[in-house]
Amino acid sequence: MYDDKGITQAARAALDGDSRLAHPVEIAVSSRSGTVTVRGTVRSMHQRRIAVEIAKSVPGVSDVVDELHVDPRDRFIDDEVRGAALQALMSSDSVPADQIDVHVANGWLTLKGEVKRQSESDAAFAAVSRLSGVGGITNEIKVVTAGMAG
Repeated sequence: MYDDKGITQAARAALDGDSRLAHPVEIAVSSRSGTVTVRGTVRSMHQRRIAVEIAKSVPGVSDVVDELHVDPRDRFIDDEVRGAALQALMSSDSVPADQIDVHVANGWLTLKGEVKRQSESDAAFAAVSRLSGVGGITNEIKVVTAGMAG
């Protein structure tokens, strides 16, 4: 029996250890009930397929959700920060990471998406504020509460 933390760690190690990926730190990994999600940026469709293949090869993985973006331009520092930010969001139990995206330009990080509670937006901001390489953060996360009379 494999637990989510173990699967996430094994997938992270497999990605980091594969020389076919130019910058594996740009890829964030999470696992829930044997389904691994990979998010971040890769340089080509070939690297995208390889990253998914690597994640699928990890023992205990039943499925892989591919949320990778292909960008052939080399913006390693910004993409590394984006990967680290996505990983921080996906690693926090207080953040609905699938509802939040991260954009990084010249070290400036922008959080976008919609959450149900202000505490989730605050937790996302806190999770990425500890990262090195971040020159500033813009929080554009919208808090949408259904059923509120306004």
